[in-house]
Amino acid sequence: MTKNSGITTFMGNPLTLLGNMVKPGDKAYDFTAIGEGLKPVKLSDYDGKVRIISLVPSVDTGVCAAQTRKFNVEAANLGDIVILTISCDLPFALGRFCAAEGIDKVITLSDHKDTNFGLNYGFLIEELRLLNRGIVIVDKKGMVSYVEYVKENTEHPDYDKAIAEAKKLL
Repeated sequence: MTKNSGITTFMGNPLTLLGNMVKPGDKAYDFTAIGEGLKPVKLSDYDGKVRIISLVPSVDTGVCAAQTRKFNVEAANLGDIVILTISCDLPFALGRFCAAEGIDKVITLSDHKDTNFGLNYGFLIEELRLLNRGIVIVDKKGMVSYVEYVKENTEHPDYDKAIAEAKKLL
């Protein structure tokens, strides 16, 4: 696996990010993750739409659950924007979380099997085999327009900045 130049922390402890870090202006890589019913889901399944990709280490933690809830609430106000929440949680855990929390506007995907997203976007944490917290926004033409790699995984991403960027793309 390729180590990138990204360093992140969890509770102040340094961790290494693997894969290819993306930046605004890059062509979005068409990854595959596992969705509801264990069906493969691709980024290209949502071509022609603005896509917010919300990355969380695990929905079974407070900040990750809050991040997923926040985007679920925001989805109602964002019009024709698709929100994908991706973690390395098993698809069963994601389904259980969504059912318990009433998450119905965000599409949850598991990167557990192949870490296809994590490696191709530079979000895979080597030491934990979890995704780094962050946000990636892909425009209607398939270009990355916004990226945030959260430096400390116990902190929230900049929701307001990401949502404002997504709205500009409509």
